[in-house]
Amino acid sequence: MQKSPHDEYQTRLQRLKKIREQGIHPYPDSFDKRQSVAEVLSSKLGAKVKTAGRLLTFREMGKIAFAHLQDSTNRIQLVFKEDEVGKDQLKFFIKHFDPADFIGVEGAVFKTQKGELSILVKKYVLLSKALRPLPDKWHGLKDQELQYRQRYLDIASNKETYQRFLFRSQFIKTLREFYHGEGFIEVETPILVNNASGALAKPFTTHHNALDLDVYLRIAPETYLKEAIVGGFERVFEIARCFRNEGMDPSHLQDFTMAEHYAAYWNFEDNMTFTEKMLPHIITTLTGKTKVEIKNRSGQLVNVDFKPPYPRVSFTELIKKDSGIDIDRFESVDELRLEIKKKKIAIDNIQQLGRGSLVDALYKTVSRDKLVQPTFVINHPLDVSPLARRNDTQPQIVDRFQLIVNTWEIVNAYSELIDPLDQAERFRQQVKDKKAGDQEAHGKDDEYVTALEHGAPPTSGWGMGIDRIVALLTQQDNLRDVVLFPLLRPEK
Repeated sequence: MQKSPHDEYQTRLQRLKKIREQGIHPYPDSFDKRQSVAEVLSSKLGAKVKTAGRLLTFREMGKIAFAHLQDSTNRIQLVFKEDEVGKDQLKFFIKHFDPADFIGVEGAVFKTQKGELSILVKKYVLLSKALRPLPDKWHGLKDQELQYRQRYLDIASNKETYQRFLFRSQFIKTLREFYHGEGFIEVETPILVNNASGALAKPFTTHHNALDLDVYLRIAPETYLKEAIVGGFERVFEIARCFRNEGMDPSHLQDFTMAEHYAAYWNFEDNMTFTEKMLPHIITTLTGKTKVEIKNRSGQLVNVDFKPPYPRVSFTELIKKDSGIDIDRFESVDELRLEIKKKKIAIDNIQQLGRGSLVDALYKTVSRDKLVQPTFVINHPLDVSPLARRNDTQPQIVDRFQLIVNTWEIVNAYSELIDPLDQAERFRQQVKDKKAGDQEAHGKDDEYVTALEHGAPPTSGWGMGIDRIVALLTQQDNLRDVVLFPLLRPEK
């Protein structure tokens, strides 16, 4: 009969007490681990090894006991024989150790009669006494909320989870190496800011006690990175934690990780070429190919190929094709709102949205969900992009692109607006939209305008959601599954 969690805890507490009574420290400060489990598994038979990890299971059979040891690289069987470790040591192991304890072992590599590569243990030491067990070894941790709330158990019991977060780490490492190889310099910009600038989003507000000042958590590092360009850096990037106080759904989190870069003397087309170079490089480095299998929004596995070139489609033409609305014909927000209602297209909070936010919401409602293969969406209207440069021949649109994969915006980039007078005027319009009720409208940023007034070179900026691209590449349909410790309501 399986023990209750309370009884199991009490049993382990008693074992801990007995261990201490024998003068053994159950939580030593270190261990000289000389090989990983993976290295042990690749050793020759008879090799002397010294390794450590967490016990998973064990069983006794008279004068012999078997256990499995797991570390971050793999798992291996341990064999404890009375004539190898000694009668008292075998007895102590059987009586005082439990699955989930950490143990250090010395011994020799050998194969059992069943042919399983194992360690014949000569010496062992308790490294940490676990007072609670791991989830059932056959089923792992299946409850999704517990996977988020107790991620350490998810990692310890689900190998796929461990591999997913290892992949995320390797993705960011490869991304950094690619940037450095292309001559970019990594910089850091503030998280606490006076102006929530850099994107159309509602910010988090907090209070700075020492300055007695309300400040925002950044919604993007954009304006500071561009100020670095003004100061003389020509290629900069940051892998930045960003914060947006908006709704939560599978493709949006309130705090998320974004890679942003800015390159002097580039335009948005240069950045499209750069994207077509970057993503195939990273994906090939990590998976060995450009074609990957992902989950579509219906949960089906589909092949997506990141081999360039990616198709380029017009934002306005896309909406026109999918809704029958030519947004260029409706210059005012009221006219556009009326036309959307005529077409019976439902958009949340339609009365509160300014024209830019309304156009963006229309695109997300009628068009974006149809884009699965990597696709560049270009030619965005001016009021959708308050920080982007006007097109020279079509001033009603901006030089911008979004890379859409599997209906998610993965990359957003544009030729930067470096005209300080144009920028100041667009900020004023955004302030009007905010006063009219559009909470996602961009605020005013006088300090950034002042920086532009000192002169900025032609520049193109680029941002990629790390959580989204990793979720796609690891077949996850919720961003919280690629965030190690996502925010949850506290347990009552």
